[in-house]
Amino acid sequence: CVKACDIPFACLTTPEVCSEVVFGKDGVLSGVGAGKAYVDCSTVDEETSIKIGAAVVAAGGRFLEAPVSGSKKPAEDGQLIFLTAGDEALYSECKDTLEAMGKKHLFLGKTGAGARMKLVVNMVMGSMMNAFGEGMALSEASGLNCTDFLDVLDNGAMSNPMFRMKGPNMAKGEYPTAFPLKHQQKDMRLALALGDQLEVSMPVAAAANESFKKARQNGKNDDDFSAVVSVFRK
Repeated sequence: CVKACDIPFACLTTPEVCSEVVFGKDGVLSGVGAGKAYVDCSTVDEETSIKIGAAVVAAGGRFLEAPVSGSKKPAEDGQLIFLTAGDEALYSECKDTLEAMGKKHLFLGKTGAGARMKLVVNMVMGSMMNAFGEGMALSEASGLNCTDFLDVLDNGAMSNPMFRMKGPNMAKGEYPTAFPLKHQQKDMRLALALGDQLEVSMPVAAAANESFKKARQNGKNDDDFSAVVSVFRK
């Protein structure tokens, strides 16, 4: 793929998989060189992204990290947000491609900045989903109509597309997968590791991570991350 394409894009699941695709047998490094580039849209930790970028550059290529904010439906509709960093000239060359796949793209600076931004964003998203799930479970347990609960949220200051899109299925106990729960928990883990590294206190994210871990233990790995609500239900 890399040998046949000047600027291949990759979007993979974990830091380990990303590293294997780059450093493994017949991986990216076997085909990259002068005139070649590599754009990685995966969600990984900063250390992994910097290591991959440095190896691509050392082999004579150029590197752009471009993790995406958005899941299955935004991807299908070309509504992703690309959080790029690394080679700014390569970013400029890729703008048409990024615009074909997304509604917005940002250049954030040196390699690693994109990874950090994505982890922060997904940490907030996971924490919000936990609070939403707790609220839904509490409203149900207290005898309130879940449709009314969703209606109140949607017409107030807390209205947001995620609650609007996920809420009705969550109320029915259905979790069609747009973003697998196991990947959300992976992102929470990486965000917490970043917080530890920077000595930032993150008690809300830490609690949310435990809920995702419990959901994984309960067999929700491949369900949508909204399945975390099942942890809070009686």
